[in-house]
Amino acid sequence: MRQRYIEQLAFLHSEMVEMGDLCEEAISLAIHALTKDEEELIDKVFSVDAEIDRKERSIEALCLKLLLQQQPVATDLREISSALKMISDMERIGDQASDIAEITQYILGHKNESEDNIGKMAEEAVKMLTDSVDSFVKRDLVLARAVITYDDVVDDWFDRIKKRLIERITADNTQGEYCMDLLMVAKYLERIADHATNIAEWVEYAITGMRSKNGVFPTEEE
Repeated sequence: MRQRYIEQLAFLHSEMVEMGDLCEEAISLAIHALTKDEEELIDKVFSVDAEIDRKERSIEALCLKLLLQQQPVATDLREISSALKMISDMERIGDQASDIAEITQYILGHKNESEDNIGKMAEEAVKMLTDSVDSFVKRDLVLARAVITYDDVVDDWFDRIKKRLIERITADNTQGEYCMDLLMVAKYLERIADHATNIAEWVEYAITGMRSKNGVFPTEEE
């Protein structure tokens, strides 16, 4: 019975990684469409988002099956319940990639240096997502806490982009609507990073039984 559970848990890990990969793909496609003016990528973002939704339902069913059939002990129970929380955050990441793609439809052809910064911000957010999912699969508390701390980097990018866009509007108010659209894209990326932080915090809970509060890390259980 325990061997069967271990096999199912390994499958859960692979499904989580696959869902994380889909989220990364959605973000990358959306940002590529924005920064490279490639309109044909927008529909691909929506398609990947739909696949993320399907993956969420599949993983949720697997987690409930594990809970009902395997009667996991405390540590395993935390891992499965954390996975359920994590897929909710990943589903929201997919939605926000779609939101970025939707905005991109209206601002294609207005390339400027702010989009380059948004591309860099997106790379940092994707890094957080990748590391947060990896920390779950590897049960790596150090990596999970590094993700939580790294959220400040993405926040700094948002502040930098917001300041630059405000300066642009001040210099040329005809650019106001376009700049506000870019600011919304940056805001969605900030939220994606927040969801990656949530994922890392659930990994922390799965390992220690506690979550960070205001940047203060709990002591790992013996």
